Amino acid sequence: MGSELNGAMGDLGTYIPIVLALTLAKNLNLGTTLIFTGIYNIITGAIYGVPMPVQPMKAISAAALSDPGFGVPEIMAAGILTGGLLLFLGVTGLMQLVYKMIPLCVVRGIQLAQGLSFAFTAVKYVRKIQDLPKSKVLGDRHWLGLDGLVLAIVCVCFIVIVNGAGDKDQGCGDAAESGDTRSYDLGGQRRNEHEGVTRKRTSRVRKIIFSLPSAFIVFVLGVVLAFIRRHEVVHEIKFGPSSIEVVKFSREAWKKGFIKGTIPQLPLSILNSVIAVCKLSSDLFPGKDFSATSVSVTVGLMNLVGSWFGAMPCCHGAGGLAGQYKFGGRSGACVALLGVAKLVLGLVLGTSLAHILMQFPVGILGVLLLFAGIELAVCCRDMNTKEDSFVMLICTTVSLVGSSAGLGFLCGMIIYVLLKLRNWTKDKPFSTIWVHKSSEQL
Repeated sequence: MGSELNGAMGDLGTYIPIVLALTLAKNLNLGTTLIFTGIYNIITGAIYGVPMPVQPMKAISAAALSDPGFGVPEIMAAGILTGGLLLFLGVTGLMQLVYKMIPLCVVRGIQLAQGLSFAFTAVKYVRKIQDLPKSKVLGDRHWLGLDGLVLAIVCVCFIVIVNGAGDKDQGCGDAAESGDTRSYDLGGQRRNEHEGVTRKRTSRVRKIIFSLPSAFIVFVLGVVLAFIRRHEVVHEIKFGPSSIEVVKFSREAWKKGFIKGTIPQLPLSILNSVIAVCKLSSDLFPGKDFSATSVSVTVGLMNLVGSWFGAMPCCHGAGGLAGQYKFGGRSGACVALLGVAKLVLGLVLGTSLAHILMQFPVGILGVLLLFAGIELAVCCRDMNTKEDSFVMLICTTVSLVGSSAGLGFLCGMIIYVLLKLRNWTKDKPFSTIWVHKSSEQL
């Protein structure tokens, strides 16, 4: 259970900054968002049995934060329309067809781009002072302080020492004891016994250290520092849930939400929230393959329910899944625990929780986001041929430089098809290719 609790922290590096920014800049109802996303977490954990994340829709969030006229009605309209389209693609089976048609190297390119994007943002959070509500950089971060560079570096080192590169630690020195330790003199026997006790003690200490919930400890440290940085925040907390109201939509809100929110979000949701999540879950959890249909349907239903009441539009995400796996999440209990925590916070503190999150060290959020991004990027190491790696890197480069997963996907698919055509026509004169069929008929 400790590893599942630790794994639940792996998704907070993306969740907190986006939700906090929208709460402060667009007056998003944080209490309602926590309640609904908590319920989503519990349900998806029970359905899938793996740490299936629930994350804010990033393209819609970016549109809201960059456009002063893109308010809560437009955000929710974009979420409802995106959810409706994803539900349609899932129910009709079109999403499963798309899933089967997209080659793995293109999916890996999207995953690598998303992972590197997370990592770049994480480094920016660590190195620069951030104004999250306005998405602005205020200057270089100081070395010392309650949100300084030294604190972030110490947290990174602590997580690396405890978690390593993500592989399971083997042996812990036990293998050294399997050799021939027989001694024919009393002094040698005592020396060997002493060395054996020392090895066992060292092994026990290593196992304790390696089993620590590193991400949870770092997150708790951030919460404590938030109160220390501004202890007056205690008086700004109001107990009780926020009022849940139905959002009022205008025709203009539907139009603007679709054009500026749904259109850029839909390809990102198809690629990263459905296709990449299905591929990644089969990699991380062999034997637990989920159909693109089911994932698309759950994303669609989440937004067709919660967005009417002002809950932030949400989706699944490969980055969140990789982050939770990195920190120990292996079952649905991971996200269920996170969902219970969100639900309790939403009911007890409501929107006033934003006052606490405002003081949370951004550098620590960057540390959590960094490891989530790296874990997602590392999943692309199975591209063993130069051709697959070439397509993956083209897709990644275009996605990062063009800031569009859809554009990267399109370029990756074109390159993939051209390479297949080139291989098919290799060592064949063009004349024989075109007349091959007609000559057979003769």
